[in-house]
Amino acid sequence: MLNGHQDRALLGIGLMLGAYFLFSFIDASAKWLGQLGLPALQLAFMRYFGHFVISTGLVGLSGGGVRQFIPAHLGLVMFRGALLMGSTVLNFFAVTYLPLTLTSTILFSAPIIICFLSWPLLGERVGIYRWSAIMLGFFGVVVAIRPFDDSFHWAVLLSLGGAVCFALYSILTRRLAGRVDVDVMQFWSGAFGTFCLLPFAVYSWRSPDLLSDWMILIMLGFFGWSGHQLLTKAHNLAPASMLTPFGYSFILFLTIWSYAVFDHLPDKWTVMGALIIVVSGLVIWFRELLRSRYKDVQTTGL
Repeated sequence: MLNGHQDRALLGIGLMLGAYFLFSFIDASAKWLGQLGLPALQLAFMRYFGHFVISTGLVGLSGGGVRQFIPAHLGLVMFRGALLMGSTVLNFFAVTYLPLTLTSTILFSAPIIICFLSWPLLGERVGIYRWSAIMLGFFGVVVAIRPFDDSFHWAVLLSLGGAVCFALYSILTRRLAGRVDVDVMQFWSGAFGTFCLLPFAVYSWRSPDLLSDWMILIMLGFFGWSGHQLLTKAHNLAPASMLTPFGYSFILFLTIWSYAVFDHLPDKWTVMGALIIVVSGLVIWFRELLRSRYKDVQTTGL
């Protein structure tokens, strides 16, 4: 029988897998609706509008009044929302042109970018092992996108831009953790994306023809909010060192969506690039795990 700590860890892993399944649904839905002719900015707006409505209701129900919506570090919280919106918009444009397997592979270069930026932005020391993993990861990106090949598509640059935005968003989230309530950060993420994208959505709006497509469009925001909630709860139940490797399930989920919905399987270069990126990400993760354990030993004196 599992003890309480093991139960919590397994539940955390389950929530982590659930979060990335929901995120994969968002990308697959954006590609599906984009192929039907719905503009990417309209899709991005709906993703944040649903998020905004749910977050507003939750923060409002807490009974803290209007002042609770104005957090400390408001400028950073809004900039965080801008980075998340930028990542979504660039990714939604990219999936219109690129296979889901390739965009998911590029997105998972974000942990490598985070590690690369942790020295100038967070002042963290990056040693030879992590620098080696960073170089390996960027090599994996080059293998996947093949910049000098005839099959290279310019939309790859959008996907790379989305990964950079997501990396910066993650770094800023780390800096704000413990300083700003999670629900309030969720609210501002939804609010920023909603109001910035509203004019573009109204201008280019196109209604789906089928009820099923309307349902998919409406569910974008719900799944976006739900995915972030599951991700947050997962990290409350289990340490990041245990959860991080399961984030790569996102690539597997999108490979399944890509085959089941779009009848597409990744080519050998995308698979090779994805494997290299995963290995480099796991090297960084393992190095961080060893460093955290060493610090714990130094602190406790054991």
